[in-house]
Amino acid sequence: MEHLLGLLRVRIHRGVNLAVRDVNTSDPYVIIRMGKQKLKTRVVKNNVNPVWDEDLTLSVLEALPVKLEVYDHDTFSPDDKMGEASFDIQPFLEAIRMRLGSLPNNTIITNVKPTRTNCLAEESHVIWLEGKVVQNMVLRLQNVECGEVEIQLSWIDIPGSRGLH
Repeated sequence: MEHLLGLLRVRIHRGVNLAVRDVNTSDPYVIIRMGKQKLKTRVVKNNVNPVWDEDLTLSVLEALPVKLEVYDHDTFSPDDKMGEASFDIQPFLEAIRMRLGSLPNNTIITNVKPTRTNCLAEESHVIWLEGKVVQNMVLRLQNVECGEVEIQLSWIDIPGSRGLH
């Protein structure tokens, strides 16, 4: 536990205009990976605009990129890939390291602009919300014809961990 910085909670909110992989629809789910960790949402049946609203929590030992993959669940064949995206948690961790006191809700701490090297579909804001630092992201899926996934990052400090300093 001495190397643990804390926990990154990734709320997988929803998919928008995901690719069709079955007849007129898909049965999407999301897998997130960081280092050797791998977590998965539930499958949403027959929906290319699914709402998961699921929290997946990763242990953060270092600021590794997080990879998100969307798949179409199939019963009798391997699941079809519906795109992927990756994102850097460094700007988010830097905002947490600021150890901000109490700020008004929705105060923007930092902005992350879309670039060729990130998967952001639009500018992402790291904000102060209800006593904590959160980051909302809209990720444009790569290696697929269409689709975006909306997520939110939040941080959980672990007592006794090394923390972010």
